[in-house]
Amino acid sequence: MVKEGYYFGLPPLALGAAALFLRWTVAGIVLLCLTAFIFYFFRDPERVIPADAGAIVSPADGRVVVVTDEENAGRPGKRISIFLAIWNVHVNRSPAAGIITKMNYCPGKFSAAMRECASTDNEQNLITLATDTGEIIFKQIAGLIARRVVCWKKPGDRVARGERIGLVRFGSRADLWLPRDSELLIKVGDHVAGGSSIVAYWPPRAKSTQPRATQKQVSSEENLSPAEKRT
Repeated sequence: MVKEGYYFGLPPLALGAAALFLRWTVAGIVLLCLTAFIFYFFRDPERVIPADAGAIVSPADGRVVVVTDEENAGRPGKRISIFLAIWNVHVNRSPAAGIITKMNYCPGKFSAAMRECASTDNEQNLITLATDTGEIIFKQIAGLIARRVVCWKKPGDRVARGERIGLVRFGSRADLWLPRDSELLIKVGDHVAGGSSIVAYWPPRAKSTQPRATQKQVSSEENLSPAEKRT
């Protein structure tokens, strides 16, 4: 569990215990249930981080709600939007290894994170990451219930692929922008796990141009005489 969970969870836990001690049973049970939910929300499970060359991992847990072509500062690219429901893990992770070159916190609205306008209108933290291949951008976006974007990093920090970088409290959205020549592996409706689900490869994986020999061809070659093989 991340440290924010203790800040929010310990007060209702103490009040719940006090209520039960005073035999205010209903109030005590309600407060303890609230504590259990808060501790569950702020959970921070370990993840297996892929080591594949060029892999871009999901910055958040949730469901992919948008995959679209989108320009960024005149550069053609693709945007992936992930909706985090209140029951998802809300710790955000770096999609790739690199150096954080820019971080812009933009105040805004608190529309439902499922809505398309949330990517541009909602309060958000925009992070530019310089990787060995080039720049990618991802956003922490507040939602209808989420009112606080938290980032534990700052410009100039070097991050590893899948490293924890922050969270958004109580339901939110995460956007990831990649250059056009990246190879996307996901589609709308897919469920992803932050830090462990590969959403794209950049640069794309190399594809072999030489056809593979079939079993029949191999068997035929094995039956050739030495003289025939030399010809």
